[in-house]
This record gives sequence, C-alpha cells and structure tokens, in this order.
Amino acid sequence: MGIKVALDSLGCKLNQAETDDLFRQLAEAGYQMVSSPDEADIYILNTCTVTHIADRKSRHLLRSAHRRNPGAVVVATGCYAERAPAELAGVEGVSFVLGNSDKPNLLRLLEESGCFGNRIAVKDGLAIEIRDGHRTRAMVKVQDGCSNFCTYCIVPLVRGGERNLDVDRVVGDIKQRVAQGYREMVLTGVRIGSYYDNGVTLAGLLERILVETGVQRLRLSSLQPGEVSPELISLWRDGRLCPHFHLCLQSGSDSVLGRMRRRYSIAEFERVVSCIRNAVPCVAITTDVMVGFPGETDQEFEESYRFCRRMEFARIHVFSYSCRSGTEASGFPEQVGDRVKKERAGRMLVLARQSAENFRRQFLGRMLTVLFEQCSGGAWSGLTANYIKVYVKSGADLTNVLMPVRILRVYRDGVWGEIVA
Repeated sequence: MGIKVALDSLGCKLNQAETDDLFRQLAEAGYQMVSSPDEADIYILNTCTVTHIADRKSRHLLRSAHRRNPGAVVVATGCYAERAPAELAGVEGVSFVLGNSDKPNLLRLLEESGCFGNRIAVKDGLAIEIRDGHRTRAMVKVQDGCSNFCTYCIVPLVRGGERNLDVDRVVGDIKQRVAQGYREMVLTGVRIGSYYDNGVTLAGLLERILVETGVQRLRLSSLQPGEVSPELISLWRDGRLCPHFHLCLQSGSDSVLGRMRRRYSIAEFERVVSCIRNAVPCVAITTDVMVGFPGETDQEFEESYRFCRRMEFARIHVFSYSCRSGTEASGFPEQVGDRVKKERAGRMLVLARQSAENFRRQFLGRMLTVLFEQCSGGAWSGLTANYIKVYVKSGADLTNVLMPVRILRVYRDGVWGEIVA
C-alpha cells in the first residue's frame, strides 16, 4: 500500500472540477485514495472564501481532520488559501497552505517538501481505477478567472483575470472521461459564458463536443444573462444538452443590481428566460439570490422577492451578503444588520422551497430519464436532465445507469418514481 490521501472540496463546481483533477493526478501517481480523513496520511482541502460562512466551514473541516487524525499531514489550498494564507496557516493542525496559483503543481510541491515520506511506487497494472466513488458526472474545467469586478465579489482577487483552456484539451478531457465510463459532463469555470479560444466561443465549444465525443449528457454549470444568445440556445435541439440553465440573478431590484455593478437589468434577465423557455421544452431555470446587500431597503427586497416569485425558478440558492475585505462593497456605508438579513433570507428560502416544489409537480405522471448515482437506505437516487432528484426502490445495482422512470409524487428534496420495465 502507498501513502493514503483524502480530498475534500467546498464551494463551486470549478473547485470540484479542480479537486477531481487532483484526484486523478494522485491516483495515476500511485497514491491510495481514501474517502475519509480518519484513515488518511495526507488530508487536502480545496477551500472556498466567497462568504464568511465558507471561511468558517473551511476552518472547521481542517481542525476536525486534525483532531480526528492528529498524525495526518493537513493541506489547505484553494481560494481561502489564496486570499489569506497566514490566517489559514494559523489554524490548528494545518501543515501546508497553497494558493490557487500553486494548485496545478500541488503534487510536485508536496513531494518536494518531503511530507509524503518514502512513497512506495505502484507497479504497472496496479494503478487504481480513476473513479471518484460512485460519481457518474464529471466536472470538466473549461475556463478560470473573472474580469468583471462586481462590487461584492472576491473571486477576481483570488482567481485572477479570465483564462480559457485550449479547445482541443477540453474535447480531449471529455473523450477521456467518456472512456472512463462517465455518462454526464458538466462544463465549469468562473465565467464559462465568456469562453473564447482561437475564435471558438462557448457555442463553438459545445458544437465540437457534441460532434467529436460520445458524451451522453452535457450540462453547463452557470451563465450570466448577457452570455445567452439565440445561437447558443439553438444548440439545445440536440437532446444530449441538458434542459437546465443556471442564470445568476443576485437581485431582482434594478437599483441593487446597479450598486452590485451587474451588467444587466431585470427586464433583460426576464427576456433571456422567456427566450430559453420558448425554445427548450421542460427546461429548468435555476438561480442565485443575495439578500442584505449594503443599502438594500425594504422596498428593494420586496422588488427582488416579487421578481423571484414571478419567474417561477426551478431552484433558488439563497444566501446573505457577506462582507469581503478588498471588495468595493466592503466600504459601502449602509451595511444591513444581521437580524434583517436573517429575516429576509428566511422569507426567500420559503419562496425557494415553494417554487422548487411547484416546478417538480409539473412532471407528476410523466416519464423522465434518470442517471442514477447512489443508494441509501434501500432507495436509489439520481438526476433527470432538467435537474430533478428522483428516488426509486430497486434491488438492482443502478450505479451509473440511465433509465426511464415514471414520476409519482413529490418526495423530500425531489420526487419519488417507479422504474418502468
């Protein structure tokens, strides 16, 4: 047995994609990948810093890993490590802090540091299969960084400006994942809608993937409203593109959007949603909504609340504004109090649950194809192409199986269905 390594990731799908890449690097190099820090010689956490809650979760996981397994080498990387390395270095048990710029070379840097000790090389033919547990969706990084500098956002400071991966590399990565057995690919980045490589836009990248690979499902992580064009939407004629668009809203008030320095209006957002729904059957539109941005008045919150209700989103990720040092909004004078933010978040979360349930109810009695991922308590679960979680009872092994399911009723965070032979 070689050195045992456990990986964890917080935050966005881009972080997850980079963690998956690191998993493959370590596995190919002969390290034994384990799921729990309790049994690891090395524990690596890919941190997030988009809010103070993300910071707190990162510190908690690092401390917990050390306390549960004091002998393990604890490594912090990612956006928090990029923003505040000295702060993370002071966390109990943390041995190494490596920022985003060092993440691609993390394996080499750790080996050079000597923390792996005398690793036992894996002989030919003994490399472990590069599959992360029972995951059936692969996160594929196509882009990194952002140059927009919204007033609240720390991402441009910890990720840098926009960079795009070579289109041939992306297509090659997807071919490799298909060969490994993954059925669904999720293209991810900070701003994948801005993708551009030697004249190839996001639409061109999707066309090449659909033509040149055997991908069965292709999903996009998130888009800005201004990045959605008629040319892009037209590609959804190909049924392999998942009918799911995650459009970042942030606020349903034009005045708040202006202070955020978002580059669209509520009317423009609504026009984009209408175009998508007219062109893509059964489409799920999901979004992010922030409450308590500096200066947000009761009227502006009500505007945002009413807009979200009118849009009938399939899913809303609700979060409270978090002051990030170094961003322009951190210096805005009219910070909203925690009590008000909590009340507004509570109302928006109730709406989010109602909206999600209403979307799922549209599909009761219908047949939807599900990609099953895992079994818990005798119930298998997986996702439809339009991002509905489906549960079924089955004695068969459904891992990584695409199968039609009749939707019967709303259940927990998704729906309950039955497999139709």
